[in-house]
Amino acid sequence: MGNGKRKSLHCSIKTNYNIIDMTVQELRKQIKNQGTQKRAKANAWFFKTGPGEYGEGDKFLGLTMGEQRVIAKSYVGLELDDLIPLLKSSWHEERMVGLLVLTYKYPKADEKEQKKIYNFYLTHRQAVNNWDLVDVTTPKVVGAYLLNKDRAILYKYAKSKDLWEKRIAVLATFAFIREGQFDDTLKIAKILLDDTHDLIHKAVGWSLREVGKKDMKLLEEFLKPLYNKMPRTMLRYTIEKFPKEKYQKYLKGQI
Repeated sequence: MGNGKRKSLHCSIKTNYNIIDMTVQELRKQIKNQGTQKRAKANAWFFKTGPGEYGEGDKFLGLTMGEQRVIAKSYVGLELDDLIPLLKSSWHEERMVGLLVLTYKYPKADEKEQKKIYNFYLTHRQAVNNWDLVDVTTPKVVGAYLLNKDRAILYKYAKSKDLWEKRIAVLATFAFIREGQFDDTLKIAKILLDDTHDLIHKAVGWSLREVGKKDMKLLEEFLKPLYNKMPRTMLRYTIEKFPKEKYQKYLKGQI
């Protein structure tokens, strides 16, 4: 009788494992089936996957962002470890869906589980290796977790040589901006002021523009001693919403 119970338990564990495995397989199958060659080709061009470009070697199956969101919401019950094959995938959309699942799990989780999701995200940050992957998911996991915590990790990433870690540092602060917390955005912007990559110029300019929407006076106090040193793209993004006359003065260095 005792042996029978042990055998039954073993089968249950095996069955549960197979269910999880099939769920991940079904998810990947769903992603693949919804893709189109036309969109895959367009995305490969749009996200700069050619030799020497920032997305070099990335591969696309050809799904829209909306389609990826719908799939991710359907699989939000997956365990964190089940997402690892997605995050290690060479397919862009599989990584995106895996990361999206984290963004949907996070707000429903308790504090202990949120910490696990945050640590899991950073452990697998190599999966976050294009600007859309960063922009869509970083504020909702990294930024959300650090709202009321020490943010030293963002300064480490801001000083990294890795493009995507630097962009994570900037985009995480969007969660702070929404709560009226601007200091880290401004400090990280200063760190990245001399960065040479266009994607960092855009990210910093975008974050500063968002600060300006909340507090224009603070943004201008930040800008006046620095705007002439800013890369042009960064400045244009920052002042995009300024009144036309003031916008032109900043571009011409007349402030």
